[in-house]
Amino acid sequence: MSFKLVAKDKQARAGVLRTAHGEINTPIFMPVGTQASVKSLSPNDLIEAKAQIILGNTYHLYLRPGDELIRDLGGLHNFMSWPKPILTDSGGFQVFSLAKLRKLTRDGVEFSSHIDGSKHFFTPEKVMQIQKNLGSDIMMVLDECVPYGADYDYTRSSVGITTYWAKRCREFYPSGKQLLFGIVQGGFFKDLREESARQITNIPFDGYAIGGLSVGEPKAQMIEFLYFTAPLLPEDKPRYLMGVGKPLDILEGIRAGVDMFDCVLPTRNARNGTLYTSKGKINIKREEYKRDLSPLDPECNCYTCRNFSKAYLRHLYTSRELLAYRLNTLHNITYFLNLVNQARASIFNGTFENFYNHIKSIYTC
Repeated sequence: MSFKLVAKDKQARAGVLRTAHGEINTPIFMPVGTQASVKSLSPNDLIEAKAQIILGNTYHLYLRPGDELIRDLGGLHNFMSWPKPILTDSGGFQVFSLAKLRKLTRDGVEFSSHIDGSKHFFTPEKVMQIQKNLGSDIMMVLDECVPYGADYDYTRSSVGITTYWAKRCREFYPSGKQLLFGIVQGGFFKDLREESARQITNIPFDGYAIGGLSVGEPKAQMIEFLYFTAPLLPEDKPRYLMGVGKPLDILEGIRAGVDMFDCVLPTRNARNGTLYTSKGKINIKREEYKRDLSPLDPECNCYTCRNFSKAYLRHLYTSRELLAYRLNTLHNITYFLNLVNQARASIFNGTFENFYNHIKSIYTC
């Protein structure tokens, strides 16, 4: 269980992260399997798409079916028949965004389930125990993701709580076969970002994440704080940008020196008929594709593109056939995984900037 950089092109990095369930070649995109399932896809679909690691959600799996049940059934890998690495988030973002009611204290956060209104209390130690029960390869500390627009005093207080919780997580889980990542917060104040990075990186975590971006801020501000924060993280540890996942945003992250990414965007947009291709986004619902017998993306070798036309995909979607969700999602996930694989190859070749500019010419947002 280690991380090794194997190539660099300016700030862009290629590395190898070793976990209990196998190696991960970075930069990497992690499909989101919120409830032990990447929506509409089977583990075989993900393996065909060359997924190396997926993400599971602590909050949702704790509420349903329960982390102790998953532990008793052999852990998350066995439960969902996924043989490769899994990262579980802390559940903190969901507590702050989904819970009907929540109350933050220095000890943790009390919240009401969005499912049935039942009361729960997450402490740093409880979040660690839940993730230990799930048996993920990479665990995340409990943190507070402050909303965009939070003022300086609130954000400074939140940084202190996030650091305090991070220390408690590390003390509860000092080492083991599961890796533990810390999270840098600090909102949109550069001195607080620096302070959070200093505090979190002083704790010996196995990797470090950038949290609190893509929370409603203007795109230019997100990019500014991404490039500001990434160099504050240790060179010899994996860097993870949480919840940021548009194609160009991923390339911006790689360009800034980030290694790992996740986002629900490719799966959610697939279910809404928005598909990502080598020529840009396609809305498969459009009338222009009604008689189009060409493949969705001639440069893609996924099952969808090898076998089906745009006309057929449009028919499935407008007819509300369930197969539409699987075929669309399989393609979008494949596109995102190909994107990071191509970025990795360009880092080895010393041509990342050319690849970045090529994608930038296709995806302007």
